[in-house]
Amino acid sequence: MSTLPYVDEHAVDVDAGVEELWRRLLAGLERSLSREAGARYARLVRADPREPAGPRPLAEGSRYPGFRAVRVVPGRELALEGRHRFSTYSLVFRLQELGEGRSRLTAETRAVFPGPAGRVYRLLVIGSGGHAFGMRRLLAGYRRP
Repeated sequence: MSTLPYVDEHAVDVDAGVEELWRRLLAGLERSLSREAGARYARLVRADPREPAGPRPLAEGSRYPGFRAVRVVPGRELALEGRHRFSTYSLVFRLQELGEGRSRLTAETRAVFPGPAGRVYRLLVIGSGGHAFGMRRLLAGYRRP
């Protein structure tokens, strides 16, 4: 998926070491990706995967509506990917130790939006700023313990 076109990247600095931030990331994504609203949206856009499956807690091979965990390097990187009728995408979280009990969490999005419907979807999701807003909000949640 790293060959997908770059969309954006967002980062947040956190008052926690990478081990604590990793635990927060896994727990937070488990909650976020398991919500019924996400499952309904995944069905609406015909996402693959649509149903949760695989190991829990989140690990390589875990599946959630719209995402599958394809690379898990504890304390360093978590790569998710998925697709639906308007896009093929990846979301990669990277953790970096900053020292003195602080870390940085970065989320990189890559995606392709094929065809006319994909271009409209990109305009609605990326062009509107909705994706950036959602990513900043998601990352801000990791500032809190």
